[in-house]
Amino acid sequence: MKRFIPFLPKPATVPVIRLSGTISAGQRGLNDEGLAPLIERAFKSKPAAVALLINSPGGSAVQSSLIAARIRRLAAEKKIPVHAFVEDVAASGGYWLACAGDDIWVDQSSIVGSIGVIFASFGFPELLARQGVERRVVTAGKSKSFADPFLPQKPEDVERLKALQTPIHQAFIDHVKASRGARLSATADLFNADVWVGQGAADVGLVDGVAHIVPKLKEVYGEKVKLVPYGRKRSLMQRFGLAMVDQTLGAIEDRALWARYGL
Repeated sequence: MKRFIPFLPKPATVPVIRLSGTISAGQRGLNDEGLAPLIERAFKSKPAAVALLINSPGGSAVQSSLIAARIRRLAAEKKIPVHAFVEDVAASGGYWLACAGDDIWVDQSSIVGSIGVIFASFGFPELLARQGVERRVVTAGKSKSFADPFLPQKPEDVERLKALQTPIHQAFIDHVKASRGARLSATADLFNADVWVGQGAADVGLVDGVAHIVPKLKEVYGEKVKLVPYGRKRSLMQRFGLAMVDQTLGAIEDRALWARYGL
């Protein structure tokens, strides 16, 4: 009968956008192109708020920035609050996404932080030499062989990598400061890529406290709040296993990212 009585208040609706996995431009990861329709649809539904459910060890700095910027732009345009909830981990790019929320809530065992930038690769020069393989490189422009894994590591390459990482790291720091503001600890060293767990992250201001999504949103929007899950749909190729090679190679990189946090 309630649906026929127009003056009765309707329960608040909160779309829940799941952001789970590594962040990359490829089909297998979280990226702005794949998430854009889902994020736009969530904000277009005129909800009381939007919730982000995050479980990510990070990945691409650019994709992290694009996704977070889209969320903040829509939140500002439509004047809709955004609440971020962390599951196992929101580290590196995962924490960049969490900072798209007006507030951030974690489990007591959630891993948060890693505000830094990393470049990792392998080197094989001695292996090639033992096998009698000669590496031949001809370039137009000396930087074309920059960080070649088949050549010995050069000090100038290391310095150049650090120079590339510095502005990316600064962009990350600026994003965190803009999001968290005065809530950040003035004494803790927050930007050296350390991680914090649960309440420890709250103590230094990286998150707002320990809370789970359902009880917290019921506390804020009432017992009858309606949570609507928004998740990515797998493509036809993914459903039929036709992207097996890409997934197999990508899984190695993904596994390495998750393993850094013991997961």
